[in-house]
Amino acid sequence: MKRYLLTFLFSLPLAVLPFNVFAQDVVDEEDEVEEEEETIEVFDESFDEGEDIALPEGMTSELDSLLQEWNNKSYLIPEGDCVSGENPEFDKETYIHRLQRLPNVIEMPYNDVVRAMIDQYTGRLRRTVSLMLGASNFYTPVFEEALEAYQLPLELKYLPVIESALNPMAVSRAGAVGLWQFMITTGKQYGLEVTSLIDERKDPIKSSYAAAHYLKDLYDIFGDWSLAIASYNCGPNNVRKAITRAGGERDYWKIYPYLPRETRGYVPAFIAANYVMNYYCDHNICPASTQLPASTDTILLNRNLHMDQIVAQCNVPIEEVKALNPQYRTAIIPGDNHTCTLRLPTIAMTAFLEAGDSVYSYRATELLTTRREIELTQEQVNSSKSKTRSSKRRSQARRHVSVRRGDTLGAIARRNGTTVSKLRRLNGIRGSNIRAGQRLRVR
Repeated sequence: MKRYLLTFLFSLPLAVLPFNVFAQDVVDEEDEVEEEEETIEVFDESFDEGEDIALPEGMTSELDSLLQEWNNKSYLIPEGDCVSGENPEFDKETYIHRLQRLPNVIEMPYNDVVRAMIDQYTGRLRRTVSLMLGASNFYTPVFEEALEAYQLPLELKYLPVIESALNPMAVSRAGAVGLWQFMITTGKQYGLEVTSLIDERKDPIKSSYAAAHYLKDLYDIFGDWSLAIASYNCGPNNVRKAITRAGGERDYWKIYPYLPRETRGYVPAFIAANYVMNYYCDHNICPASTQLPASTDTILLNRNLHMDQIVAQCNVPIEEVKALNPQYRTAIIPGDNHTCTLRLPTIAMTAFLEAGDSVYSYRATELLTTRREIELTQEQVNSSKSKTRSSKRRSQARRHVSVRRGDTLGAIARRNGTTVSKLRRLNGIRGSNIRAGQRLRVR
């Protein structure tokens, strides 16, 4: 067990293992989801009735969905007065001016669809925005570090706002998981481990670096951030198809009609997320209050460990252990397979280190039920050999086949590993006359 040399000032559900992603080609498995997938129609009055567009899934969550997670229940405090104020109306020029003032590299134009998405965030989703603003205190530094590592525009930190509403445990209808909503194939291609025991798509740090790498690859393909963002949603192949259908145009707003429905709302939602996360005060929305929890520490494990062992020996709630280690799909941390990270509050980590091997031995035979070796008695081995011999004798017993239309003795002999002469002898055949449906003994 090696002590990990990073200590954090607040307990986030993060696993802090140094991360290098490796990838070959960009995966297009999102392309298969495409237009056949169920979508949720936009119902805001500001949309034209004939607009064929759908809200991104991160905008369709229940208003209090963020509070369903233990860490958010513990660290985010909704302010009732923050979202009860009136949402003021502004003219078109005000929105244009505010969008242009954002210090962004990515183009942030205004139009009716963008305005409708802003209205969603500042109207129906006001409470969710308040919670996301509070959660952003936790996650924004992680996103910015990952984006900076790949030299990407920092405004991409708002993609998880529309992908998952900043819920690290979010799971989409199509099976995408985590803050950045990775599908399994893409996640694995970008270095995220997904097994029956581990799902690193839920790890905010590792998934953020994987997402930054993926976004860089998408930008290298299209050379345009709006197209790269669109392809993050629907896959590069769907964007290529839309470009072809638009006669080779490479402007998002010109290929817009040829994109899947959710993708038509995706870039406008990204622009709206940038807007609301910067101008929330102008719409009488304030961030949910946050409580900084105790500091945390992380170690590397090379032995299997059950979370109940940690709870019993370190006096820490099981919910907190799970929240701080969201990549583990069960209560087992599979250190025997490869080195795994464990993150705990600093006090609990001190108790863990002081307890030493007693943590691993606590109820080990009961909690860690996977057996390394099973011994068989000589009687069981002999019984198995006897059954094998009996099975072999049965397999060598008489066997018959039915003659198919067009069969010859030679063809039947080849199929059954015998000879024509043996077939004649076993079945009393003179010559080569056989008929369809006739049963022949082949051994």
